[in-house]
Amino acid sequence: MDEFAIKSYRVVTPEHVKAAFVLIKNGVITDVVETLPESFFVKVIDVGDKLLMPGVTDPHVHINEPGRTEWEGFETATKAAIAGGITTLIDMPLNSSPVTTTAKAFNEKLAAAKNKIHANVGFWGGLVPGNEKDIEPLIERGVLGFKAFLTHSGIGEFPNVTEEDLRKAMPIIAKYDLPLLVHCELTGEVKLERSNVNSYQQYVASRPKEWEDKAIEMMIRLCEELNCRVHIVHLSSANSIEAIAKAKSKALPLTVETAQHYLYFNAEEIPDGNTAFKCAPPIREKANNEQLWQALKDGIIDFVATDHSPAPPAIKELESGDFTKAWGGISSLQFALPVLWTAAKKRGGSLQELVKWLCVNPAKLAGRASTKGKIAKGFDADLIVFDDEKTFTVTEDLIQHKHKVTPYLNEMLAGVVEQTYLQGVKVFDKGAFTEPNKGNIITRNG
Repeated sequence: MDEFAIKSYRVVTPEHVKAAFVLIKNGVITDVVETLPESFFVKVIDVGDKLLMPGVTDPHVHINEPGRTEWEGFETATKAAIAGGITTLIDMPLNSSPVTTTAKAFNEKLAAAKNKIHANVGFWGGLVPGNEKDIEPLIERGVLGFKAFLTHSGIGEFPNVTEEDLRKAMPIIAKYDLPLLVHCELTGEVKLERSNVNSYQQYVASRPKEWEDKAIEMMIRLCEELNCRVHIVHLSSANSIEAIAKAKSKALPLTVETAQHYLYFNAEEIPDGNTAFKCAPPIREKANNEQLWQALKDGIIDFVATDHSPAPPAIKELESGDFTKAWGGISSLQFALPVLWTAAKKRGGSLQELVKWLCVNPAKLAGRASTKGKIAKGFDADLIVFDDEKTFTVTEDLIQHKHKVTPYLNEMLAGVVEQTYLQGVKVFDKGAFTEPNKGNIITRNG
């Protein structure tokens, strides 16, 4: 349909939740009105009191194609996204092979995505030692920003950068006003009292908060000195909240995300040997995670992103339960929205906050603040119909990810995505994929 309207008694607009008609033409929202114009004679889809909200943007997803498509891939990742109400995702420069650190590798990535994407997909470039000469060619090809690690990434092709590397690269990135996304851990020596490789508490102790705190202090300092946009990914240490708040009070170009798993799970509840929970930085204790919640509500943390980082079950060491050997990554893309809503509801979170954390602010990071993340005139009609009262249990048959390994398995979650629209086209309807391959490649200038 080129022109139609969706009616809901609960439309989440930038101002409030209200009964409205959302008018759509050629994939764009032309207006949001309380009564239809007399001249409006085209089809109206009535979703009753189901929530109509903007599609989710997840700017932290490891799709792993090309080269490690057996880990995930564009086909499965974007199907999972659409099923979960994510209409736009931004792909990380690893764990694909080659990693996206050169224009040539980016061309391979674009070729691999062709005719395989069910959601809109953009791309981050990678920053590694010695590739500062590749930054501008990657920008010219269309990456939306850059990602760097301050500790070993887990992939040999993507080594971590030092402060010296950052000082070479950040002025170039700043010239184009693009963000530098940083995995903040500066590793040091840790003496562990126990040697039980199945112990989750030992794993947490092996990656202390101090590693994050030192790295974040360095990035705040460089952000201020070099005036480069810095985005701290998957904040896990609540000890850094005060430093982040101080930096933001000085109006530094600093943004921060945390992840669903830090807000939903607590270290005290994670059983030994269950390596589905392994990620870096680790899921920490309840008191720490409650502080993350407060920082999110206070706006110190800008938004929530999954850091969907899947891997074949064998390298998750599910049988051995060995946290020292297991791949560190949590698979959760499809459940980003209901996981956060489930946890937020318990804390009195509002639908407006949910949209800010999953739609509005992530779209800003991706450079799409004027077209995505809001139900408003002129925005893309990337929409979801969401039953926020209905619950479901995560079972393997529901999971669209390539592998069914997730710590959310058997969790009961609140909120079911009934329908997903991509630029006005219904691509998902009550469990069925109705219009495949409708996703668009998002580039810096496109």
